[in-house]
Amino acid sequence: MSGASGTPRASKSPVQPRPLVLGRLAALAPAAAGGCSPARRPGRRERLAGGTTFPSMPCSPGWGAPLAAQAAARGLLVAAVMSLLLRGAGAALRPCCRAASRRGLGSSSGAWGPPGGGARVRPGRRSLLAGLAGAAAALAGLGLVRRAEMVSREPVAPGLGEEAAAAAEQDELSRRCGDFMAPPVSGLRELRSRRQDVRSRMEMLIMETQSQVCRALAQVDRGAAFTVDRWERKEGGGGISCVLQDGNIFEKAGVNVSVVFGHLSEEAAQQMRSRGKTLKTKNGKLPFCAMGVSSVIHPKNPHVPTIHFNYRYFEIENADGTKQWWFGGGTDLTPTYLNEEDAVHFHKTLKEACDQHNPELYPKYKKWCDDYFYIKHRGERRGIGGIFFDDLDSPSKEEAFQFVQSCAKAIVPCYVPIVKKHSGDPFTPEEKLWQQLRRGRYVEFNLVYDRGTKFGLATPGSRIESILMSLPLTARWQYMHTPPEKSREAEILEVLRNPKDWVH
Repeated sequence: MSGASGTPRASKSPVQPRPLVLGRLAALAPAAAGGCSPARRPGRRERLAGGTTFPSMPCSPGWGAPLAAQAAARGLLVAAVMSLLLRGAGAALRPCCRAASRRGLGSSSGAWGPPGGGARVRPGRRSLLAGLAGAAAALAGLGLVRRAEMVSREPVAPGLGEEAAAAAEQDELSRRCGDFMAPPVSGLRELRSRRQDVRSRMEMLIMETQSQVCRALAQVDRGAAFTVDRWERKEGGGGISCVLQDGNIFEKAGVNVSVVFGHLSEEAAQQMRSRGKTLKTKNGKLPFCAMGVSSVIHPKNPHVPTIHFNYRYFEIENADGTKQWWFGGGTDLTPTYLNEEDAVHFHKTLKEACDQHNPELYPKYKKWCDDYFYIKHRGERRGIGGIFFDDLDSPSKEEAFQFVQSCAKAIVPCYVPIVKKHSGDPFTPEEKLWQQLRRGRYVEFNLVYDRGTKFGLATPGSRIESILMSLPLTARWQYMHTPPEKSREAEILEVLRNPKDWVH
C-alpha cells in the first residue's frame, strides 16, 4: 500500500470492498468551499509548503476564503476517510462472522487466525488492515496539509504572496511618481531596485514636496502656471526646476529638485572641512551624492511674506570605502511688515513638526536659524526665522529621515494660510518701495553668505539658472535709507535685530 495515496490495495477476498480514491473525493472539497475548480485532473501533483508532496491534493482556497468554508473542505475529506474505514471493516467482518456462527461463539480457535494460531492472514483481515492504514495515511496527510497551510500563511500578509506584495509595492511607486511635476531624476527602474534605501526614499520625498508645494501655490495664484524645466548634468545626475512668474499673487515662485553625483570639487570639499568634516580623498577624488528640494517664493503684495525652504541629503565616500552621510535644511519666513499672528502660526506649525520627534529640537533649530540668516555687514537677520539645521547624522539615518519628512510636510500648512489671508490686502506705493528695499537685503545674504548658493556655484556642471532662481524679479538699493521712528518699517527692523520667541 502506498501511504502517500491513502488508497487501500484490493483484497483477494471473494467479497471485496469497493475501492474509494481519496484524491477524487478530495478534489470535490475546494469546489464545495468556493475554491479551485473541480474539473482539475485528479492525478496532478501539488507541492505544499515544507517540500511535502501529495498526489491529487486540491489547490488551497484563497487566503481570504472564510474559515468555515475551509473547515467544510476538510470535513469532506474526513468523511471520505471514515467511509473507507467502515466499508473496509464491514467487508472484512462479514466472512469472519459467518465462520464464527458455524463454529459457535465460544470457539477457542479464534476468529482472526487459522486453527492452531498460524500466521496466515485472511482476506477480510487484509481488507480491514488496508482500510485502517489508508485512513491513517489520509488523516496524517490532513495534518500535514494543515501544518503546511499554517507555515505558508504566517509570513505572508492576507491575500498577498511575496510576489504579489512586491508587485503591489511597485504599482504604488508608479502611482506616487504619477503625481510628480515630472518623472523622477533617477528613473523609476532605479528607484524600484533600491526602494528601501534612504537615497531613493529621500528622492521620492523631495519630488513629492515639490509637487505638493507647486500645486498648492498654483491653486492660490490662479493666474500663471509653473514652467517645468528638466535638466541634466553631464558629470552625473540632474534636476527639475519649476518656476512661476508674474502671476496674480506671486511675482516669482521657484521650487527646484536636484539629484547630482560625481566627484566633489576641492573648493566644495574645503567648505565642508571648514565645518569639521574629515574627508579622505583617493587620488585627489572624493565621490559624492547630493539631493534636495529648495524653494523661494516672492509674492507681489508687500503684506504677504516671502518664504524659503530647503531639505537635502549628502553622502560622501572616503578613500577607504566608508561613507559619511548627513541631512540638512530648514524653513524660514521673511515678512516685509510684521504681523504677530502670522509669526505665531508659522513658528507654531514648525514646532509641532519638530515636537513629534523631540521637544528639544525646535528651540535648538530656531536659534540656529536666527544665527545662520544673519547679515553681518547689516547687523540684522534676513527675516523672522523658523528652523535651520545641518550635518544631521544622529540618532540614526532612519530617525533623521523621518524628522526631515515631518518638516517637509509642514511647509504648506505653515505658509499657504498666511498667503490666503493677506493676498487681497491693499497696499500703498510707499509699502511697495519698502518691500523692494527688503528684497535687496535678501539678495545680499543669498550671494554673500548662503551655503547652498556657494556650494552650487563651486560644483562643476551646476545649473546657474536654478541656483539663482532664489533671487526676486525686482529689488532696490537706495543710498542711506532710514525708516521713520515708530513706523511699521522700524517695527520690523527691531525684530530683525533682536529675534523674538514666538511660541512661548
